[in-house]
Amino acid sequence: MNLASLGLTAEQERVYRYFLRVPHADLDAAAEELGVHHLSAVVDRLKTLGIIDISLASVSPAKAVDLLIRRRVEQTSRELNQLSAAWDIVRDLAEEQRSGRPVELVERIEGVENVNRRIREFSSAKEVMNIANVVRALPPDDEKVRRFRKRLSAGLVSRTLVSEKALSVPGWLESAREGHALGDLCRVSPEWSRQVLIISRSVAFVQIDPADRTVGALLIRQPGTVAILVDMFEGMWARARELNEPELTPIERQVLQSLALHDKDETAARALNISVRKFRTHVAELMERLGAGNRFQAALLAKERGWL
Repeated sequence: MNLASLGLTAEQERVYRYFLRVPHADLDAAAEELGVHHLSAVVDRLKTLGIIDISLASVSPAKAVDLLIRRRVEQTSRELNQLSAAWDIVRDLAEEQRSGRPVELVERIEGVENVNRRIREFSSAKEVMNIANVVRALPPDDEKVRRFRKRLSAGLVSRTLVSEKALSVPGWLESAREGHALGDLCRVSPEWSRQVLIISRSVAFVQIDPADRTVGALLIRQPGTVAILVDMFEGMWARARELNEPELTPIERQVLQSLALHDKDETAARALNISVRKFRTHVAELMERLGAGNRFQAALLAKERGWL
């Protein structure tokens, strides 16, 4: 059996297997033996996947397969969500049949109540992405909370991004943790953005006035625009921190910057005026926090999160 089913090309698998047999091999010698003239590009890709470390040694087969399976599962999940979202076209076609006119790709909806009414039309959706700048803690017996929890138990995939200021709202953090445990995944973002709700990756509601949500929202169905909003959300989600994850301390930020600038621990530690042992302790803690298998991957993940 090969690793093609887990997303590796035949060439990438050959390179992984080679460094599994010959760890820390010279790149030029490996390129000659394998007949792969663009070996450095292949190796960089395998480093990004986490199955080859910065010292040019393959991680253990068990760890490599686990990483590739996880990545494949995430990719399959996204593809299934996209297929599920395709059913939303039925609603648009039915509306065209009923009204006798094309469904507008961008529609202006005035007032919060009208926006909420239109959002409820998509209550059967299986995935929502939410950027919420205005938050408040709702009691567990609130009707909206009960309806939302029922949707979560029925399989709704929900992710919510909130700004740092949400943490100062009384009772919000406890409420968010309860929702998180039920499946409403929530992260805290240092980035500011207007209120956005993306439904099934095919429809988006965007707040018209960033300073006043009562004005209303734009309902967007244009596929290209919605795709851009999805990409924006995914980028912000990757850079955001978990609810219980503390912010980076000043020394942790300095360690990450030094890690990216210097190849050797001794040089990096000297630049920060701390001992090598202390520097390595910070690096190990940051790698664990990022879920990185090596320092190269830690730097990539830190950059994705906006920490660098």
